[in-house]
Amino acid sequence: MKQWHLIIDVEKCVDCNNCFLACKDEHVDNDWPGYTRPQPRHGHRWINIMRTERGQYPIIDVAYRPTTCMHCQDAPCIKAAGGSIVKRPDGVVLIDPDKAKGRPELVKACPYQAIWWNEEQDVPQKCTFCAHLLDQGWKKPRCVQACPTGALKVEYVADAEMSRICQTNNLEVLQPEYNTQPRVFYQNLYRFTKCFIAGSVAVNNNGVIDCAEGVRITLFSDREKLSAVVADNFGDFKIDNLPGNSGQYSLEIEKSGFKKATVTVELTTSQNIGTVYLG
Repeated sequence: MKQWHLIIDVEKCVDCNNCFLACKDEHVDNDWPGYTRPQPRHGHRWINIMRTERGQYPIIDVAYRPTTCMHCQDAPCIKAAGGSIVKRPDGVVLIDPDKAKGRPELVKACPYQAIWWNEEQDVPQKCTFCAHLLDQGWKKPRCVQACPTGALKVEYVADAEMSRICQTNNLEVLQPEYNTQPRVFYQNLYRFTKCFIAGSVAVNNNGVIDCAEGVRITLFSDREKLSAVVADNFGDFKIDNLPGNSGQYSLEIEKSGFKKATVTVELTTSQNIGTVYLG
């Protein structure tokens, strides 16, 4: 059976908030009977752009992670709702605006903090995947339609096909330890969750300090080679997708005609090691 899935590419999100504004445009002051009550003008963020900054000056990396209802296959909110939250055959999870009325405790049922309380309407609310539009024949919700960079896209496919898409594109879910089987998948999530080691390399050419283009930097952990990169024409390099608080690493920095340099890094968070000079 085909179901809806949302794919979010952290690499492509630029924090423009078009998705957030499109959601507001669709739901503020608009009542969609059977789907949801009007969204408040202020306070709710049914698609919330989370932000993180990694590294130290001058090598800094900023990433944005759109976060919304995960439309989980094994949704904790459904278990807590006693019939007031349901999963449709197409995979969309909806809060019944009548049955859930007067139940603020359901806000805490979502481990992703994707449910919001509407004080005026006396009802919990969240992303509906624009189910009212899908039921009219739309091929995508408003947030996806409004995204100018392609950071958001949908797939309406069976689970087997979605598994293939996940494997092909290295997709992963947010907080896999929750075991909720989300139908929202992330690409390049490491930009938000992992760390990097970065720096610059310079050489001394007869008393002239210059950027070391083409230097090879190899990363080791306990003498095991993990990866290797080549410095760009500014001598800059970055080795990404490393676990935080993962201990000691060593970098071997090599360029033909120069003595090899070795740098040891204790990685707690993303680390800019500064400039390494080859003599």
